[in-house]
Amino acid sequence: MSAPIKIAVLDDYQGISEPKFKALDPAKYEVTFFKDTLLPYNHPGTPQDVKDQLVSRLQPFTVISTMRERTPFPRDLISRLPNLKLLLTTGNRNLALDLEAFRERGIPVAGAVDRAHAGSVGSVSTVEHCVALILGAARNTAQDDLSVKTGGWQTVPAVTLRGKVFGTVGLGRLGVAVATIMHQAFGMRVVAWSSSLTQQAADDKAREAGLPVEDQSGEKTFKVVSKEELFSTADVVSVHLVLSDRSRGGIAKADLMRMKKGAIFVNTSRGPLVVEENLLEVLEQGRIRAAALDVFDLEPLPLDSRWRTTKWGQDGRSRVLLTPHMGYVEEATLDAWYEQQVENLLRWEKGEPLVQSLY
Repeated sequence: MSAPIKIAVLDDYQGISEPKFKALDPAKYEVTFFKDTLLPYNHPGTPQDVKDQLVSRLQPFTVISTMRERTPFPRDLISRLPNLKLLLTTGNRNLALDLEAFRERGIPVAGAVDRAHAGSVGSVSTVEHCVALILGAARNTAQDDLSVKTGGWQTVPAVTLRGKVFGTVGLGRLGVAVATIMHQAFGMRVVAWSSSLTQQAADDKAREAGLPVEDQSGEKTFKVVSKEELFSTADVVSVHLVLSDRSRGGIAKADLMRMKKGAIFVNTSRGPLVVEENLLEVLEQGRIRAAALDVFDLEPLPLDSRWRTTKWGQDGRSRVLLTPHMGYVEEATLDAWYEQQVENLLRWEKGEPLVQSLY
């Protein structure tokens, strides 16, 4: 009898994958689960011994299952994994994978989609989480919860969103969805900016969302403004851009310093879209009311991260609401992703075409 196929399942913090992979025949498949994410191999601050630790962890495995963008696979790491024959990831893209390096090695890479809830990751789960963060920051939900549980009572007053300005940096699928909710549910006026956005495109997006292009006064429902105007006039600034070489670090000190004293900054897209040091500086100086963040430059956040250790909301600092990249972490979707990963594993072993091949 041949030795079982060694499978590593990485970064499934909630253990949703375990019933799927444990149902495999143990005589044919040997599955190991790693819930602790090591520092990224390609991060400038990752020491060589940690890189070697990651390589030692992964070298024995023929198949690796990874959650999108939690453990990056750059070319240098791929070259040090001689036993790897199949890479399974979640979602339909993973910017942390060097697909060209996988292709050169002849290692197939397969994604996974939630076929029962098409589009839920992009247009439902992350949108709901973003709106929850906006409301949480405006209503001081987390801080007041902590106050009550630790013997206190009311903290600072909440702020209303009714009639205020919602600024979306990016007006793609997520930006449109969040802007539509904030406009319809809370009567917020929407302004939008991205480097290539035109008013005609914004009008088309309003129509597609079932909204009028203009209100009775003739004001655009999705009004395209300059980047400077958006940051200086919006009461809530929410980031909805795709991370690329062009957009990386595109929100910097000059933008953040333009924000109103009472404004809220929200990022549920990707941490590196914002110059993190600049955002920390603005918040530590208390220049805006609050920030609500689901994404960071380095994830998971190191234990000594300034995000973890600063006493937000005290001594003149802004209030900060943090969640651990939960925008797409929806139970039904993750369950479907891992079910499809196992399906692809079985198809690969039989020599059948993979579902959702990434190249």
